[in-house]
Amino acid sequence: MKIVSIFNQKGGVGKTTTNINLAAFIALRGYKVLVIDIDPQGNTSSGLGIEKEELENTTYELLLSDISIADVIHNVENIENLKIIPSNMNLAGADLELSYMEHRESILKTKLAALEENFDYVIIDCPPSLGLLTINALTASDTVLIPMQCEYYALEGISQLVKTIQKVKKGLNKNLEVEGVVLTMFDSRRNLQIQVAEELKSYFGELVYENSIPRNIRLAEAPSFGLPIALYDPKAKGSEAYSDLADEFLRKQSQEVVNG
Repeated sequence: MKIVSIFNQKGGVGKTTTNINLAAFIALRGYKVLVIDIDPQGNTSSGLGIEKEELENTTYELLLSDISIADVIHNVENIENLKIIPSNMNLAGADLELSYMEHRESILKTKLAALEENFDYVIIDCPPSLGLLTINALTASDTVLIPMQCEYYALEGISQLVKTIQKVKKGLNKNLEVEGVVLTMFDSRRNLQIQVAEELKSYFGELVYENSIPRNIRLAEAPSFGLPIALYDPKAKGSEAYSDLADEFLRKQSQEVVNG
């Protein structure tokens, strides 16, 4: 089981869109995937068709009570291999509540260790901030996948983002590595975006995925229907892009196994 956090301290970079659609396409390839929504906004949950406000058992209960992890896992309709631990606004005050608890940075890691169901991948949607929710996610993870929009401010935030990951790696999770960087909302017709993409490739090297995600109206529409793009409009450019990204992601996992 590999645990991947999707994280960027900057909001609005396609983090949740990437979580929903990468997880869906991996599951549609036959792998068993668990999504954990650890963002109080709960956009991943609603984007996968979960009526989040009606739920009793969510990420909040998982982190702040003695409830079993099996009791907070919900099925995702229409995708057999995809399950989710959803969140809602109850999670908004969790950072403060967690601050009073013992081993507060590693609660999620401990809960995941008790998983009885075998998943190939656990993919965590982090909030765009470095509070205890995000720290729990990064402490529990093997790798971090970073969505990045090709705009000037992305370059300004690189050093802070890398320092954050290094800080967690040094103090809480020595095995944490960067899984890769995904260029999102990318428009190859705009010179600035091409320049920023080249800067990111210069900085991160082979960690930047070859497949980028374009701006796509259908991608933006899909969450309002509670569907990943694979089910909402499988022929949309955004669907093709995330399908290719999932294939590239899985190829990288195979290469890691071969390389030991």
